[in-house]
Amino acid sequence: MRTYSPSATEIERDWFVVDATDLVLGRMSSEVAGILRGKHKATFTPHLDMGDHVIIVNASKVVLTKDKANTKMVYRHSGYPGGIKEETYGNLLDRRPEAAIRRTIKGMLPKGRLGRQMITKLKVYGGPDHPHAAQQPKPLTIEHARAVAR
Repeated sequence: MRTYSPSATEIERDWFVVDATDLVLGRMSSEVAGILRGKHKATFTPHLDMGDHVIIVNASKVVLTKDKANTKMVYRHSGYPGGIKEETYGNLLDRRPEAAIRRTIKGMLPKGRLGRQMITKLKVYGGPDHPHAAQQPKPLTIEHARAVAR
C-alpha cells in the first residue's frame, strides 16, 4: 500500500478567530502555532504548509504568568558591534502587543522558507475589530490557556 501525500492543490484552509482576552501568552501561542502548521488535520505533512489562517483580536489584553512581564527580556541586534538592545516583555506588550504575539508565535514555527510562509497566515489586532469578516472565521476557544485569577 502506498503512503498518501497531499498535493498543494488538495489543501483546504479555514479561518479561525481567537479572542486573546485574559489568555496566557505562551499557551495561546503554542495552540495557534499548531493550527498555523496544520497539526490538527489528519492529513498533516511536515514538509508542506497545511495550516489554516488565524486572526487574533484583543492582543493588548494578553497576560504573562508570574513575574515574566518584568524579568523576561526581548533582545534585538542591529548587526553592528555593540548594537544589541533589550527590553522587558511587559514593556513590549504595552508598546506593541501585536509584535510581541507575532514574535512569540514565530519562534514556535519551523525556521526557513516554510516557517516564513506559515507566519503570513497570522493576523494580529490589538482591539476587538478585524477586517476579515468576509472570510467568515470560526471562533476558536482555547480554555486551558485562560489565566486563573489568584
